[in-house]
Parts: sequence; structure tokens; C-alpha cells
Amino acid sequence: MCTSSMFHLEVQGVTCGPIHNLSFTWSPGVSWVCGDECKGKTTLLRLLAGDLQPTAGKVIAPEGGVFWIDLQSPEHDATTVQACWDALRPHYPQWHHEVLNDLVDALNMNEHREKQLHMLSAGSRRKVMVIAALASGATITLLDQPFAALDFGSIRIIKEFLHEAAEHPSRAWIVADYTAPDDVPLASVLNLDAQQ
Repeated sequence: MCTSSMFHLEVQGVTCGPIHNLSFTWSPGVSWVCGDECKGKTTLLRLLAGDLQPTAGKVIAPEGGVFWIDLQSPEHDATTVQACWDALRPHYPQWHHEVLNDLVDALNMNEHREKQLHMLSAGSRRKVMVIAALASGATITLLDQPFAALDFGSIRIIKEFLHEAAEHPSRAWIVADYTAPDDVPLASVLNLDAQQ
């Protein structure tokens, strides 16, 4: 398990797609990456996840795993909600069954467990990703626009989770969205609009 003294997540002079020569260091807790459309929010998350490699610079990440998944693509359409979670669980040794079940109840997803993803609304499909991310137990959890298409009640529940996560000494939740919220304590905010 990564301790706060060992936690080191950083990009050094990274260039990839719309991101040019970006250097930034993250601390444990909840951080935000914000910016307008096509400024590189998702690209940065994919770089941190190792899903993309920079054309220049480097990414330094701590041990303990990175959670990143994009369930919006058609390749996941035929997968059921439960099968999706079952497939992810073995990749995350610190997976929290209790957190998953609590979030499933709180976000009203029990009735959808055996549905294929293509049968879900955009908001429910996003909840599948968010629930898995928050239950993963990964040292770094990457969330791309977790509130898109969600109702206010669901957004409130996720923000409550992030509010508690903000105090964690050895894990980081990095959220990419257009603007940073003023009702979640943030370790840092990286505004990609200001980097251009």
C-alpha cells in the first residue's frame, strides 16, 4: 500500500495531442482537471492511466494501481452491468464490495444489474463506471466527467463520497470536467485552458 510519503504522481514536460509541455504534480486527495472542449482533459487522464504514451516528457505514478475505464464505447454495449463489475474486480486487489453495494443502493442501480449497457440511459451507464471507480480501491482513480447526464440526487451522493475521499492520505481521485466545484475540498486544480 502506498503511504503519503511514497505517493508521487507527476507529469514532467508531457506532450500528447492538445497537451504541450505540461508539468504538474498531484497530492493525495481529490484533484480537478478542468478546461473547455478539446483542451486535453481526457487525453491527460489516459496518459496518467498508461492508456496513451506521451510523444515527449514522462509520467511518474505510484504503485497500487490506476483505475481508468471508458464504458461509453460500443464495444461494451452487450456487457451486463454485473458482468462489467465482475470483470473489473480481479484487476483491483483493494476492491471494496461494501462500497460497491452501498453505491448501487444509493444510486438506484440494483434493478439494472443484469441489463446490458446499451439498454441503459446515458446517466445510468455513467453510474456503472463511477460505481466501479469508487469501489476499485486503486491508489489513483481517474474520473472523466462523472456527473454528465446524472440527476441532482446522484451528483450529491458522488460529491459526498469525494468529500470524504478528500482526506485520504495515500490515494488520489482525479476528476476531469469543464469546471471545478466549490463544494468539494480539492487538493489541486489544473486548468488546461490556462496552459494553452
